Amino acid sequence: MKKYSFLISALMFVLCAHCAPAAPRYAVGIVQLAPHPSLDEVRTAIIDELNRSGCGPDVAEIDYQNAQNSPQMINTICQKFVARGVDVIVPITTPAAQGAAAAAENIPIVFAAVSDPVAAGLVKDLEHPESNITGVSNAIQPEKIFSLAEELTPGLKKYGIIYNTAETNSRNTVRLAEAELKKRGISWVEAVISGTAEVVPAVTSLMGRVDAVFVPNDNTTALAMTLLSEVAREHKVPVYAAVDSLVRDGALATCGINYTQLGRQAARMIIRVLHGTPISEIPVEVLRESSVVVNEETAGILGVDVSRYTGR
Repeated sequence: MKKYSFLISALMFVLCAHCAPAAPRYAVGIVQLAPHPSLDEVRTAIIDELNRSGCGPDVAEIDYQNAQNSPQMINTICQKFVARGVDVIVPITTPAAQGAAAAAENIPIVFAAVSDPVAAGLVKDLEHPESNITGVSNAIQPEKIFSLAEELTPGLKKYGIIYNTAETNSRNTVRLAEAELKKRGISWVEAVISGTAEVVPAVTSLMGRVDAVFVPNDNTTALAMTLLSEVAREHKVPVYAAVDSLVRDGALATCGINYTQLGRQAARMIIRVLHGTPISEIPVEVLRESSVVVNEETAGILGVDVSRYTGR
């Protein structure tokens, strides 16, 4: 009887071992610059698309880390990914991508939400990535934003532009924005910041001096966007933003990128990398589709008619 009991136990062990779930085949390291709705939207879309495409938790283990807006923490996180030997690193935003590039020379990197990968020093040729880096760019199109501004609040003669000069993404977008304003014969004044604590003083300094405020895809400003918007609304000054989440935080409007679509595109690139496609065969994709997003509450405070975009 003991003999049969032993055989049954052994058989059960073999069956259980055979039925145990297999460990994930891949490891994906996601490093996000900071907690923010637009960046969260990108990350969520990436993970959702991976799950939908058959790269769920049983196939690909996601190690998500948030750097809390700290360059030092970005480097630490990426170094840990390298030490662990993840199959691909996914940095969200330009600073995160630059940190990943510095830390990982041999691990594939697929970035998301980098406005100008060439200027950021990540690639030299969008069509032919020459090292271990590719991804999806959220190239900002200021001409569309300023055309929308002219439609909603015509007659603007001077803009205030708030941004952190330490952010490559911001500098590039501001350069494009100022070139567009110059082409339109509109003047501007810059309010430069280096940290979130300087955002409110910066926007306050512009009140009474400008007709509108433009906020680029600036991560520092984004973290204090609700406060910036409150000051501008109190002075009845419209704020136009380069990113749709900043409109949700109080800016009047944008003609901007769909970050869910951006995340989905990045996920499809990640899947190609996991399945063995070399980075050199995956060109950088530039998401150029844009849509108008308006904040009805802000529009009401400013007395701006946005019914064309709300259907009301």
